[in-house]
Amino acid sequence: MKLKSFKILSLGVSLLFFASSCVKMDTYAGPDASLNGNVIEDGSKNNVQTCSGNFSIRLEQLSWDSVPVPQDIPVKSDGTFQNTKLFSGHYRVSIHGGAFWPVAPEEMDISSGSTHDFKLTPYLFVNNFKAELTDSTTLRLTYTLEAPVQGIPKILEITPYLNTTQIVGPNNSIYDYSDLLKVPINKDWSEFNDADKNGELIISNLVPGRIFYVRVGVKFDNNDKSSNLSNVIKITVPGK
Repeated sequence: MKLKSFKILSLGVSLLFFASSCVKMDTYAGPDASLNGNVIEDGSKNNVQTCSGNFSIRLEQLSWDSVPVPQDIPVKSDGTFQNTKLFSGHYRVSIHGGAFWPVAPEEMDISSGSTHDFKLTPYLFVNNFKAELTDSTTLRLTYTLEAPVQGIPKILEITPYLNTTQIVGPNNSIYDYSDLLKVPINKDWSEFNDADKNGELIISNLVPGRIFYVRVGVKFDNNDKSSNLSNVIKITVPGK
């Protein structure tokens, strides 16, 4: 009986040793690198006016693979981006999406505390944006469109975007005050006259006593149907 027990115990120890010998220790270093920066309007010191999720910074790590799987960092509404959970290495960095003239990808080594800024030229600038209440619940928006470079994609529509937070724009707006009021355009910039370039939009029946944030967006017929956006204006609607 003792011999049988000893054999069982020996077999258990052997199996445990075999199993442990098959386990490989993970010797790869954890994500110890970071990247942050700004997306700036070329020719100025101003960050690009955008909205969360409107476009992103694309990273492709070239250290391990010549055809790497892309990793995207969303550009925040203030025109900044950040990722603090990256692996150190050599990367290709580029702009993914957005209504901008293309810029060439760049290669860089990313380690702890890396920074990189992009300078972009929007297809259109939405300038002189103003928002005023014409009565207690009606908002009048005016703006001027300017194309710094000719040959931009066809303009599909112009939309007022209104939300109850400062994060306002495509996919971040109140439908009845935004997408429901979009103006179909479907024409090239060369067909725009002075009246088209100096636009007006009306938002009616705002909820009394509420605070809203509003801007205007111009949507293009480019690959991802993206938009250029105006700055954001805060509106306080009087109570009843």
